[in-house]
Amino acid sequence: MNIKKDDTVVLLTGKYEEKKDKNGKLLTHKVIAVSPKEDKVIVEGVNRVKKHVKPRRQGEQGGIIDTEGAIYACKVALYCPKCEKGVRVKTVVKEDGKKVRVCAKCGKEF
Repeated sequence: MNIKKDDTVVLLTGKYEEKKDKNGKLLTHKVIAVSPKEDKVIVEGVNRVKKHVKPRRQGEQGGIIDTEGAIYACKVALYCPKCEKGVRVKTVVKEDGKKVRVCAKCGKEF
């Protein structure tokens, strides 16, 4: 899985698909959590769901909570600030043996 927690991503499909703000810049979102087993990510401000929560302890309040739901990782692409768009990622091994994620187009490290 090429997407990690705290990455900046662009949505490829759905309601927020590659939208631009007033200045013409691409709307980007931050990844909150990643689930590689399910191949899903939770993205900030995308796929809002209402969750009914039951009070667990005495005195605790239950209710309806508005939170983000998971989406498939294939529906997002990593945002490259140099290319200013969502790009594919390739892994490059440096001289010291460390693996680094790199933009497939321009070669910028993430």
